[in-house]
Amino acid sequence: MSQKLKVVIDKAACCGYGVCAEICPQVYKLDANGIVYVDDEIVPEGLEEQAREGAQACPQSALAVKAA
Repeated sequence: MSQKLKVVIDKAACCGYGVCAEICPQVYKLDANGIVYVDDEIVPEGLEEQAREGAQACPQSALAVKAA
């Protein structure tokens, strides 16, 4: 069983580029203002790598994926 991961969002740092949501739309969503949010901070099984890529692609470093 793989280790559970969670998404940590720094909403103040998010500038709404949306790169995270383009890379991993199953995890990263954008609100009406283009600011990132997640339905559940726990990354669904099988999406760990995509979630990491989405977080690493953020130009503002507003996202982190960490052990839950």
